[in-house]
Amino acid sequence: MLDLSDKLPFAQGYNRLCYEHPLDSARCLKIVRPENIAARAQRQSRLKQLLGTHRLNDNTQEIIAHNQRAIRGLLAKGHENLVWAHLPRFYGSVQTSLGEANESELICRANGSVAPTLETLMQDHGLTPELETGIREFLDWLKQTRILTRNLLPHNLVVTDRIGRTQLFLVDGLGAPTIPRALAPVPGWSSHYIDRKIDRFRKRLAWEQDSKGLSWEDFQRLR
Repeated sequence: MLDLSDKLPFAQGYNRLCYEHPLDSARCLKIVRPENIAARAQRQSRLKQLLGTHRLNDNTQEIIAHNQRAIRGLLAKGHENLVWAHLPRFYGSVQTSLGEANESELICRANGSVAPTLETLMQDHGLTPELETGIREFLDWLKQTRILTRNLLPHNLVVTDRIGRTQLFLVDGLGAPTIPRALAPVPGWSSHYIDRKIDRFRKRLAWEQDSKGLSWEDFQRLR
C-alpha cells in the first residue's frame, strides 16, 4: 500500500484528487472523492440510482475507457507510441492509504513542473499560434486513432513543451457512454461521433475566449 498520509494533491477536480506518486515522481495517482459520488447519486432519478454508483466512479470509468475497442486494437498492432502520443500512459489501479487510485504518467513541462491545463494557458495568454498548432495535432490524432472521448473540455487537457514543441494530452474525459461505446464497431460511426465532439470543442474554445456574457448553454444555441 502506498502511503499518502503526508501528501497534498497537486491538482483536484470535482470528482478526483491528483497526487504525485510517492515512489516515482514521473507518475501520478488519481483518487476518487467518495463524498461527491454520494452527492451525485442523490441528485439522480430513482431509476438511475437502481443502476448503481459504479457509473459515477471516475476511476472505474477510466479503466473501462482504456479498454475501449480503438485502444485495444492499436496496442494489439504494436502502435503503442501512437496511443500514448496524446494520452498519459496508464498503469492500472493501486491501493493507497487514501483508497484505491488509478496510476498514470504525470505529464510535465521541459523544466520539470507539472504541465498546465489548456484552460489556464488560454486565460493567461489567449489562444496563441503555438496552442492552435498543438490543438490541431491533437484533433488530427483523434480522427486518426478513432479513440472515443467524452466532451472535450480545456481543463481536461494539459499542455507540455517537453519535446521542444507544444503537445496536448487528455488527462480526463477519456471514453464514451454505454450506447456510443457499443456502436463503435459500426462502420463510420466512431468517425461521426468524434467529428461531433471536435465541433463541440471548437465551440467551447470560442466561448472560453469570448462568451459575450452568455452562459455556455446559451452560447451553444446561438452557434
